[in-house]
Amino acid sequence: MLQFDVTVVGELNLDLILYGLPDELEPEKELLADSLALTLGSSSAIFAHNLAVIGNRVGFISRIGTDPLGKIALDRLESGGVDVSCVRRVEGPTKSGLTVIVTGTASRRILTYPGAMFEMDYGDLDLDYLRSGRHFHLSSFYLHRALRPRVAELFEQMKRAGLGTSLDTNDDPEDRWQGLDDVLPLVDVLFVNEREAGKLSGEDNTEAAVEKLAGKVKTVAIKLGAKGGRVRQGQQEWTQAGYRVNAVDPVGAGDSFDAGFLHQYVRGADLKTCLAYGNLAGAFSTTRPGGTEAFRERPKWQDFLQQHGNEAAA
Repeated sequence: MLQFDVTVVGELNLDLILYGLPDELEPEKELLADSLALTLGSSSAIFAHNLAVIGNRVGFISRIGTDPLGKIALDRLESGGVDVSCVRRVEGPTKSGLTVIVTGTASRRILTYPGAMFEMDYGDLDLDYLRSGRHFHLSSFYLHRALRPRVAELFEQMKRAGLGTSLDTNDDPEDRWQGLDDVLPLVDVLFVNEREAGKLSGEDNTEAAVEKLAGKVKTVAIKLGAKGGRVRQGQQEWTQAGYRVNAVDPVGAGDSFDAGFLHQYVRGADLKTCLAYGNLAGAFSTTRPGGTEAFRERPKWQDFLQQHGNEAAA
């Protein structure tokens, strides 16, 4: 019996975002930020929260500490409508993760304490819970150090149970980009940006990178930021420009794109519609600080859909 539209395995932490700092951070000098935001962070949690808000039953598995920051992150995720009954809170010296994002005038720096996300392993997962969805998603492949050796096995279990599957690798902090050879054949939708596509494929040229990845994965969705996105399946490809919005913060826009795309995908929509909805969700995310703040006010998402719905259908 299906309990969820999408089940998710991933990391769960908060983002502390500091705005208005100089691009060059001088050592031994007190630098003053213009403002800050403490929001729900991590790729998987942002994705799960926003997917639930836009109308999906979402189940989530992660591992966090028993510290206050972990409790805040868990409460934020649950307040978005995500089922967190299988999130493990583990006693011990390892705390919940935290990401500090320092934004300057032309760049940003991302500093992460991985914490408990490095320790989540296969034994933390309730496979029956994960199999009770229509679709399975995993984010941040390279941050799951303990789980990573068995990710291919996890995807194989989901495929055997008849679930669709998707993966957003996100960045590899070690810049090795290895370990996916056995995983990619089990992925139905791979989400990447242009840089990640190049790193994963070993190709400097974006077109060559997309061509190579399309030979390994059924569907490749490429996130292009403000320029929109493109999706490739075999030799067919669809592109769509981004939406003009009053962008405040790009944090979490890619994860929101994933949520919008899969909202339509699990309902059997064509890939053009999935791409348009992904672009809508990604653009809406940028209208507030952090990756989930825009989606915490559901009526504003509905207003945004009405305002831009005709563009999406074009």
